[in-house]
Amino acid sequence: MASKFSDYLALIRFDKPIGTLLVLWPTLWGLLMASNGHPQLAHLLIFSMGCFLMRSAGCAINDYADRDFDKHVSRTKDRPVTAGRVSPKEALLVAAFLALISFLLILPLNLFTKLLSIPAVLIAAIYPFTKRFFSIPQAILGIAFSFGIPMSYAAVQNSIPVDAWLLVIANIAWAIAYDTAYAMVDREDDLTIGIKTSAITFGKHDVLVMMICYAITMTSFAWIALRHDLSSLFWVFWVLGLGLIVYYYQLVSTRAPQQCFLAFKRNNWLGAALFLALAFS
Repeated sequence: MASKFSDYLALIRFDKPIGTLLVLWPTLWGLLMASNGHPQLAHLLIFSMGCFLMRSAGCAINDYADRDFDKHVSRTKDRPVTAGRVSPKEALLVAAFLALISFLLILPLNLFTKLLSIPAVLIAAIYPFTKRFFSIPQAILGIAFSFGIPMSYAAVQNSIPVDAWLLVIANIAWAIAYDTAYAMVDREDDLTIGIKTSAITFGKHDVLVMMICYAITMTSFAWIALRHDLSSLFWVFWVLGLGLIVYYYQLVSTRAPQQCFLAFKRNNWLGAALFLALAFS
């Protein structure tokens, strides 16, 4: 039983919280903006736990979808499903259970938020399969990772104003940037097995497109700051974010797998910097 539980924890990447954080930061951006900087404790708890549960469910679905591909990639060949320690049926049951718990969490919230949870779950479930036919599946990932933003506004304001869509645009661009760095790690393996990724699609322009995506993210945040006349503290952390992007550029421009993977993991810092920019201003 202990061994099986350990395999389930590996299935949901419990030991790799970076994915949860990359879902959590944009959700917190949304909660901060929607509540004018004063989110309710209940909303913070519900959405934070929901981010963990849905990211975990997404990992289980991803491993189910990629079970025949992961065995051919050195970085993923020991994942529980492809290694045979967790069956495909078990992976789907784990995903369904986590999604159900996530839905139970939002029962105290309004109807609009509950309705938005339906496409959120559908896109999270569809994303792993888009790598078979869509040239930039990272964009679908960005949409999936952005649903916490409109759901936050729906929970707080019962509407989705322009600011929410600016944050969504910022997050989709950010996700394409950091997940392209992630895809650059496995580019050679993905070319061999026929999976489509942005790293393959962008080719020699991969780093340039990533920088354009970062520019879209930072411009969207600057636009929000100007719309709301946010304090100078916003710009302190915004400039810090620019410095982080320069650091990421130095890492990914080498195109070395280890450096690209490090750039992916360190994107957590950019999400935190932008959160602090909103929180302190």
